[in-house]
Amino acid sequence: MRHVLIIDDNAGVREALALLLSLHDIEPLLADSPAQGLALLARARPPVDLVIQDMNFSADTTSGEEGAALFRAIRAQHPDLPVILLTAWTRLEAAVELVKAGAADYLAKPWDDHKLVATVENLLELGESNRALSQARQARQARRAQLTQRLDLAGLVFASDAMLGTLELAAQVARTELPVLISGPNGSGKERLAAIVHANSAQRTGPFVALNCGALPADLIEAELFGSESGAYTGAHKAREGRFEAADGGTLFLDEIGTLPLAGQVKLLRVLETGRFERLGSSRTRSSQVRVISATNADLKAMVAEGSFREDLYYRLNVFELRLPPLAERREDILVLAEHFLAGAATLSEAAREALLAHRWPGNVRELKNVMARAGLLAAGASIQPQHLGLQAAAPAAASATGHRNLDEPSREAVQAALTAAGGVVSRAAQALGLSRQALYRRMERYGMAEAS
Repeated sequence: MRHVLIIDDNAGVREALALLLSLHDIEPLLADSPAQGLALLARARPPVDLVIQDMNFSADTTSGEEGAALFRAIRAQHPDLPVILLTAWTRLEAAVELVKAGAADYLAKPWDDHKLVATVENLLELGESNRALSQARQARQARRAQLTQRLDLAGLVFASDAMLGTLELAAQVARTELPVLISGPNGSGKERLAAIVHANSAQRTGPFVALNCGALPADLIEAELFGSESGAYTGAHKAREGRFEAADGGTLFLDEIGTLPLAGQVKLLRVLETGRFERLGSSRTRSSQVRVISATNADLKAMVAEGSFREDLYYRLNVFELRLPPLAERREDILVLAEHFLAGAATLSEAAREALLAHRWPGNVRELKNVMARAGLLAAGASIQPQHLGLQAAAPAAASATGHRNLDEPSREAVQAALTAAGGVVSRAAQALGLSRQALYRRMERYGMAEAS
């Protein structure tokens, strides 16, 4: 059951509001003075979900000062509790000031029942959503705190549940010696995740050696992995160790493992199974104790089905898979990463933030890092605007229910039409226009419009 506290010195008003709310499965609590209202608010169990308060409590008083003081007292003790101001005086300037101070909405006496119930229902639903978000945020913070106690994240910046889940899996596998396959699109941070797994593994005191298998010609991959003797191939003037020898006692990270040729796959499988290998051009068997972490942006299962990747190697590498989702699937990370890359050199305007969130980021974190480096340079220490980002413009916002687009500067006619369609409920009209209540009140004041009644 939802609970609404009504604070009004007029018994008729209290009874009428109580009956109206009761008909909509809302339990009313009644107080006839600010003192009684604050006392009820403090001891109510379950807690009050919303307050409807009068602005004047003394006879022949119309200044609204008593209501403003009550509102400030409620806001001080319950900063997130929505408050609807109810009064017979309707000066728009005062309403704007109270809304700026945090009032949820402002309704005039005599009220319209439909409008009042719609406003209350909207605010109660919003409150339920906010509480759910708050609980989810607290749970995420607790999970993150536990994770940072167990895992050295090496300064990794993230905010999304998707990355939190991936890192929790990384924490589970890091202290084992199992091979790990990291899958994800280019630029999503696979090498960074591999380095975190290494930093928290039993091999963390050993070397972390990385090899991009897709960056070398096929005929040099084996020499890079296993080393070569002098004269083993054209240009090999001296013997050199391979990455397996260099990574002995540590971790070898093999990026773009799907590009490894079949001949190299056979030799890699053997060293994974036995820890033994031969340098190119040598018959001497060598050994190395290496934890292998591989990464791919390809569908290895499909490659196995078509015969371009060995099935036995796939299952050997994929003992434990960590999936890095693309940046488009972890949008909570976009702004925190953008500000991290700026490192305080510039600030993001609200329009730039919206542009960043609207972009699809096909190049993932790498693309974002490059975009912010360029934007920071172009902005020259000033606030970054959308034109500094160089991103493709987002599609125009869809038309609202009133037939008007969500523009930053709606016309007077658009504001009036939205208010009429919303039955005078400012919060609903603001939503239709794509504005906050405060922003709509400012435009109403600018256009010299009285609040709809």
